[in-house]
Amino acid sequence: MPETIEQYKQRLLSYSEGKEALDIQRTTADKLSAFIQGKSSDHLNRQPAPGKWSVAQILAHLGDAEVANSWRYRQILSTNAIPIQAYDQDRWAAAFDYSHRDPKRSLEFFRTLRASNLSLLDSVPRELWDNYGVHEERGNESIAHLVRMIAGHDVNHLRQIEGILGKTH
Repeated sequence: MPETIEQYKQRLLSYSEGKEALDIQRTTADKLSAFIQGKSSDHLNRQPAPGKWSVAQILAHLGDAEVANSWRYRQILSTNAIPIQAYDQDRWAAAFDYSHRDPKRSLEFFRTLRASNLSLLDSVPRELWDNYGVHEERGNESIAHLVRMIAGHDVNHLRQIEGILGKTH
């Protein structure tokens, strides 16, 4: 049975519980880089099972998720209680051809956007972290909440990549 939206939220939040969410986000790109260093394109593009994303597809997803996060942060920080549109990650993966994306370029794209987002978060007054958007599927989400969710999303995909690479050695 697929995970509900509430179960998804709780799972991601549990991954960053008791940890500093921004520290997780600050180290994700370097961890990803270490995981893929020395791996061939064939290795990174190999799907672990039918219908499951390869490491290269996950890296492309992380970059595009960071695009969505960039927009959401800016929308919420500038306009409290703004509606936030969901997106279908599988449609993005198909439309933007994740299966043929260069994993190293995807990682650099992610690294650049993440650095920009962290700089933005560091630059705004902390009281703005209480601003929230109204996500069409998940309801009210403050900047503080999004920061924790994104950290959990990072951990989720780091674990996924580690598992994939561990199985395909």
